[in-house]
Amino acid sequence: MEEYQLPFFKEEGYVRKKCPRCGDFFWTQKKDQELCGEANAYGCAEYRFISRPPTRRSYTLREMREAFLSFFEKRGHKRIKPYPVVARWRDDLFFTHASIVDFQPYVTNGEIPPPANPLVISQPCLRFVDIDNVGPTFGRHLTIFEMGGHHAFNYPDKEVYWKDQTVRYHHEFVTQELGVDSEEVIYKEGVWSGGGNAGPCVESIVMGLELATLVFMKFKVVGEELVELPIRTVDTGYGIERYTWLSQGTPSCFQAVYGPLLDKVMREAGVPSPDYKVLSRLGELSGLLSLERESVRLEARRRVAAEMGMELTDLEEVLKPIEKVFTVTDHTKSLIFMLAEGIVPSNMREGYLARLIIRRTYRLLRELSIEDKVLDIVDWQIDFWSKDFPHLRDMRNEIMEMLKVEVDKFKETLRRGESLIRRIAKSLKASGHSQFPKDRLIELYDSHGLTPEIVKEISSREGLEVEIPQDFYTSVAERHIQASKTMEAEAKIPVEIEGLPETKRLYYDDRYLREFEAKVLKVIDGKYVVLDATAFYPEGGGQPPDRGILEFNGGKSYVRDVQTVGKVILHRIEGDIPPVGSKVKGRLDWSYRHNLMRSHTATHIIIGAARRVLGEHAWQSGAQKGERISRLDITHFRRLTLDEIRKIERLANDVVIKNLPVETIWLPREEAERIYGFRLYQGGVVPGRVIRVVKIDGWDVEACGGTHCERTGEIGLIKIVHTERIQDGVERIIFSVGEHALEVTQESEAKIREVADILGVPSERIVESSRTLVEENRELKRRVKQLENEMARSKATEYVKSARTIRNVRAFLRTFTDVKADFLIKIANEAVKIDPNLILVFISVNRSARVIVRVGEEALKQGLDARIIADETASVLGGRGSGRPTFAQGGGTLIDKVDEALKKAEDIIVKSVEGV
Repeated sequence: MEEYQLPFFKEEGYVRKKCPRCGDFFWTQKKDQELCGEANAYGCAEYRFISRPPTRRSYTLREMREAFLSFFEKRGHKRIKPYPVVARWRDDLFFTHASIVDFQPYVTNGEIPPPANPLVISQPCLRFVDIDNVGPTFGRHLTIFEMGGHHAFNYPDKEVYWKDQTVRYHHEFVTQELGVDSEEVIYKEGVWSGGGNAGPCVESIVMGLELATLVFMKFKVVGEELVELPIRTVDTGYGIERYTWLSQGTPSCFQAVYGPLLDKVMREAGVPSPDYKVLSRLGELSGLLSLERESVRLEARRRVAAEMGMELTDLEEVLKPIEKVFTVTDHTKSLIFMLAEGIVPSNMREGYLARLIIRRTYRLLRELSIEDKVLDIVDWQIDFWSKDFPHLRDMRNEIMEMLKVEVDKFKETLRRGESLIRRIAKSLKASGHSQFPKDRLIELYDSHGLTPEIVKEISSREGLEVEIPQDFYTSVAERHIQASKTMEAEAKIPVEIEGLPETKRLYYDDRYLREFEAKVLKVIDGKYVVLDATAFYPEGGGQPPDRGILEFNGGKSYVRDVQTVGKVILHRIEGDIPPVGSKVKGRLDWSYRHNLMRSHTATHIIIGAARRVLGEHAWQSGAQKGERISRLDITHFRRLTLDEIRKIERLANDVVIKNLPVETIWLPREEAERIYGFRLYQGGVVPGRVIRVVKIDGWDVEACGGTHCERTGEIGLIKIVHTERIQDGVERIIFSVGEHALEVTQESEAKIREVADILGVPSERIVESSRTLVEENRELKRRVKQLENEMARSKATEYVKSARTIRNVRAFLRTFTDVKADFLIKIANEAVKIDPNLILVFISVNRSARVIVRVGEEALKQGLDARIIADETASVLGGRGSGRPTFAQGGGTLIDKVDEALKKAEDIIVKSVEGV
């Protein structure tokens, strides 16, 4: 309780109470207030601001953002530009989901100073944990929103402000700036945790609507423990959309935020404006409409229907299309922000969530019968938000291109998926299922991209019920929403190197240092040597470790591996063991190191070229530098074309020819981010308060700890050997540099000459001769196929004549040796065309036996089933068979039983037709 005993509450006449419904403690100026006043699933309140806004005037989202930022600017806070929505500076998160994420973990942990103290920001955020509620709760839940944050970072020797002043600022903003009556403002106690930090908090409630969370962050979450931080952070989250909604009093938040854009989508979908009273009443009860409490939600809707004199089914019919439009409007805004920052839709990481949003949007538009308008709606969103976020306009072409490719992929998925769903539905029904299991729904979405609504639509035709969980998309999103790394307990330094000083990295002082002298500090297990300084580069950032030798007092050891543990560098050696305390002379395998330097610098050049050719969405997804062959993985939404590869290669070599300087600079992290932006983290997150920036003048800037050339001309030729698609949304570029690039080129030329020799033509005529050869080969294949078809028809006629009559059908059974199954199938198909009352059983013998059974349409009516005959015949051969009633195949390895198998087939035919 002490956490919340603030002077402000006492001075302003607030009293502390406990809500009898939800059990939370809250502070209010109303002495007779019994409930906490929050519109929630417990029914503690309704939204009383609908049609009765408590603010002095109405605000648009832009006006509310400016009112918030200006208010705190006037009170000594520096306005900070919003950070990206893709949290490239974090390795434990994909997206920025709160304004404090901008400053975690380095600022909140005390590693680096904040960009200003105190500061104010309006940060676009993305959250997908309540995606199923977006739309049905009228805007209480959104996937994209702006979080206004005023932050103060309190150091042991410098207090900015803490809890009391934070609440005072909020109260002043709501009451004096916006004009809300003080008695309408309730503060609710709570505890907040997120992004690896935690602390007590108070939530502000006005007329039922939670507007802000004021967090007093003072702990770091380490495993299951709370560790006190050296810095106490004021972390506030003001929902700018919610304040806008409060000021307008519209039935839903969507009308307040999107205004004319929402109306435009409604008109396009042909959704009529519902009765304002109905929508307003639902808005008032939207705190009860969360899908996770279905019974409460349903009861609230029944209540509205009864009050309005409607049937519940009629109300639902009115609401469904409106909710879909709400959801589409939210999702398409999320989409443009994600794609504008280089997220490529895929089946991995943050790309998975972009794809989820696209496919969910397309499915909703399909249900509204305007799926062909998806690109138009996204284009409208770009126009609508570009004034506030100009980068959206700059990225318009890339956004639209990526979206079109992804929509086309989904259309193809739907086309191919229909038969798959039908097969699964039939199989489930045959095995006794009456409903489609939830795990199969998730599997179909994750593995095949098929939404549960599509599965339901198709399965219902097969007589299988599909109950879609209310939280389906939330469940799917939660499986993919967290990056692989999570906050864990600090890694322990091995006891063997505890107390050792940081190894001095000589390769940063002189990138061309080939030899050096150092002192041996420790030898571990007779094979790991710790020096006080080293020029050997340890493995990191996709660059392999250096190799070389250590010489000492007549002894010699070979450095086979170099690794970093904490701040200490370990050299794994083979050979003589240097004594502790002795001086050693290190010699690098310079040719090896120099090739790695060239490859690493070339990697930076190629990613710069890829970005210029493909667009700003091209980000490095991984890299591995090699002495001869290196690879660079980049995000891209389709396969690289030959023309794109050539352009990338040409641009990269232009940079080499220009012989640009490659500069390395050590900068405080916050300064590097301010100067160069978050493209710095092209190669991934780089730890540390001070980071090393590698800058190729006018071409590329990255935070990087690797070794590089001094000028680009040192690299020599850059040759892209080939490219491949390593996963959805990621292209791999394989390349060589320097003399190895020349070797690769010469090897290609040698192969060309070899092909020329085989063709018996000069190298310059290879293309012409190859084309002639291909045409001749195609003609030969056509002629062979023609002859094969003629032969099949001839054999079919022969076998029809030779067939014998078994009661009402004619049958032909025969074994073959080394005859292709495809040819036998052709014969069988031709034969039943000639005589539909025919059954053919062929057994082709090679290393194993293949059974082919073909039943004509008339023979089928006599009780014959190709599946039964194939399966039982194959069982004699030690195998199984399957197929359709008119055509089935099987086989086995017991080729000595072919005659017995053929006899078995004959017996089945006889029994089948005699039983009719």
